[in-house]
Amino acid sequence: MTITVVGLGPGDPDLLTRAAERAIAAAPQLFLRTARHPGVAEVVGDRAYESFDALYDTLDSFDAVYDAICARLTAAERRTGSIVYAVPGDPLIAEATVQRLLAAASDGGPAVRTVAGISFLEPVCHALGLDPLAAGLQIADALEPGAIDPARPALFAQIHGRRAAAHLKLALLELYPPAHEVTLVSAAGIAGEECIERLPLAELDRSERAGHLSTLYVPALPLEANRRSWGGLQGIMHRLYAPGGCPWDREQTHASLKQHLLEEAYEVLQALDEEDPQALAEELGDLLLQIGLHTEIADEAGEFGYGDVFAAISGKLIRRHPHVFGDVTAGSAGEVVANWQRIKQAEKAEKARRGGDEQESILAGVPRAMPSLAYAQAVQDRAAAVGFDWPRVDDVLAKLAEEVEELRGAESHDERLDEFGDVLFVLANLARWLKIDAEEAGRRAGRKFLRRFSAVERLAQAQGRALSEMTLAEMDSLWDRVKLEERAAEA
Repeated sequence: MTITVVGLGPGDPDLLTRAAERAIAAAPQLFLRTARHPGVAEVVGDRAYESFDALYDTLDSFDAVYDAICARLTAAERRTGSIVYAVPGDPLIAEATVQRLLAAASDGGPAVRTVAGISFLEPVCHALGLDPLAAGLQIADALEPGAIDPARPALFAQIHGRRAAAHLKLALLELYPPAHEVTLVSAAGIAGEECIERLPLAELDRSERAGHLSTLYVPALPLEANRRSWGGLQGIMHRLYAPGGCPWDREQTHASLKQHLLEEAYEVLQALDEEDPQALAEELGDLLLQIGLHTEIADEAGEFGYGDVFAAISGKLIRRHPHVFGDVTAGSAGEVVANWQRIKQAEKAEKARRGGDEQESILAGVPRAMPSLAYAQAVQDRAAAVGFDWPRVDDVLAKLAEEVEELRGAESHDERLDEFGDVLFVLANLARWLKIDAEEAGRRAGRKFLRRFSAVERLAQAQGRALSEMTLAEMDSLWDRVKLEERAAEA
């Protein structure tokens, strides 16, 4: 009443364990995941067995193959009571069918007993002369590499052929340079067949040795070459801040970097405005550097580290997306925003309660250093979320007309300053009603003026005249010409 799973080892019959040998010899019925294993002929001998190789040739995905294998094994166990299922290597290392059988056993399926075998790891590491523990070795599936740290060596198993090698190569090129030397280990531990091939990563799928007995070893990248991962950036910043690093970086403080943070944020906005993907990638990197620099300063001062930064934003995202990570339903973006604000206010109230303080205003979290129009829209958004808003856009337009009249009647500088601010504040509210980003609208108008005025300058220069020598009417004439040409080009 049991499925006994036996590990056949990496290929050489001499590496089959005695326990596995006994289990195979006593098997009432023997199944092999694949007979394409170098040790099968000698280990199994003339015993009858059934292999599942034909499924690999007829089904269109590995998942379908694995499901079919498990279904047949379960049916066989129900018919005969006990069976032996032999797999390459060790049953618990890189064997998807075994994991499915174990999961089914915990859910009422047939009992599963595993007999350990030598996995592919031991002979591969022996061939490489590698201590996996000392090296900090990472192990991954070639078909699903997942998250890999290029600062540590990695081993990729189950390279079934050149197609799988091509898939793996493309994934690794996201992190490693094309010329990075890798090692393809084939038939490890099989006397007379073991082969070690060193080649550039970019040529991995050109190797004719890539096959079902192949494993790829990728050495760690040195600090200066690890340029395409967050860990690599962290390593570079650590080096800059370490003793003997950059004197300028080591002198910086949170306060001294504030202006740089603001400048980099604006440069990101400019790249977005210009719709330049390459510039955006560069500017986002510069902004990310500022976050890293502040974290390095805090880490050295014992204030917080990278883990605290990641934990803060990860926890916030999970808490404030209960419709994704919980059982709350949100059918629209508006409901998501409402939930976000409600959860945020509850968090603030709880924080105030623990501190024995009064609840903080819903406007308190809006940074006062924001550009004025963005700040105005942000505080008005929050006030509107609790119902403090005009009922119709016409009411906003009426208020704007009222504020313009008050500005017209202002007599002193201070009065004009206040009334002009009120006009801007209502304009920001109008932008919110019209679903317009007030800052974006302002930048758009500024870019339009820059484009048209520059064109006026070029027209004047073509006439051999300076703008300072022209009348306002003449400049207006050129301005109108530029507008007409723009509209004609758009049409």
